[in-house]
Amino acid sequence: MKLLKEMCAIHAPSGNEVAMTEFLISHINKHKKTWKVQPQILHGKGFQDCIVLVFGKPRTAVFAHIDSIGFTVRYGKELIKIGGPRTESGWKLVGEDSKGKIECTLKVSGDKLSYAYKREIDRGTMLTFKPEWREDKNFVQCCYMDNRLGVWNALQLAETLENGIIAFSCWEETGGGSVEYLAKLIYEKYNVAQAIISDITWVTPGVPHGAGCVISLRDSGLPRRSYVNRIIEIAKKSKLEYQLEVEGTGGSDGNVLQRSAYPFDWCFVGAPEDFVHTPNEKVHKKDIQSMVNLYKALMKSL
Repeated sequence: MKLLKEMCAIHAPSGNEVAMTEFLISHINKHKKTWKVQPQILHGKGFQDCIVLVFGKPRTAVFAHIDSIGFTVRYGKELIKIGGPRTESGWKLVGEDSKGKIECTLKVSGDKLSYAYKREIDRGTMLTFKPEWREDKNFVQCCYMDNRLGVWNALQLAETLENGIIAFSCWEETGGGSVEYLAKLIYEKYNVAQAIISDITWVTPGVPHGAGCVISLRDSGLPRRSYVNRIIEIAKKSKLEYQLEVEGTGGSDGNVLQRSAYPFDWCFVGAPEDFVHTPNEKVHKKDIQSMVNLYKALMKSL
């Protein structure tokens, strides 16, 4: 869990993912020599802060968003949400402006958000939850399991992946913005039109901790059922533990793929977490391992 712990502490809210991008490029270049297949690495000009890894002769793409929720400093001490963070007075926020590093406190008054700090923070500064890693025999807990765990899963997959694409996307927490052009590249250049979304979902009365990775039948988006059924059949044949999810809200990079001009099939496959969009996101280690195992099986068979 050392790598996951390190990634959860990286400041990379939507629109400012550069630190996460730089970390991933460094990690990939350092470790790719030990991977089964050496991927083509696409990033930089034309990709903004996204990264695409192309392995062998790809049939399926995995999307994992590298951004997180957070807050933007407005005027005075007012804060505006980045994405949909939950809020509670007293939570610690961190960031950096022209005067140095910042650790301040979130204040909630009705629908007004502000910060408590010894000075005024530069307007436009992005703040994120202060990371506090907690781990025991069964659970890991920290801010930004969503979606550093999805990114971590993709990196585990990369070690043995022979044929496939891994796309590290941006802006997911604010509704997308990069997946459209990544989809264009992946479809037009590599003729790939099916995807798995490596992201983290919710613990609910129907989806408990420790019962396996979640295959989502729907959220606010409706994936094509015949494709989802293929994924379920692969999970069954592989004798891997999984759960089925049905939700009416929430979304992911899959929703953006569905709205794109390209005929992508997609399915959200990820571990469930509790305390969503708070500093205390909590995931069962059994579900993490289930997620890694399921992705390896899917990328071999889809």
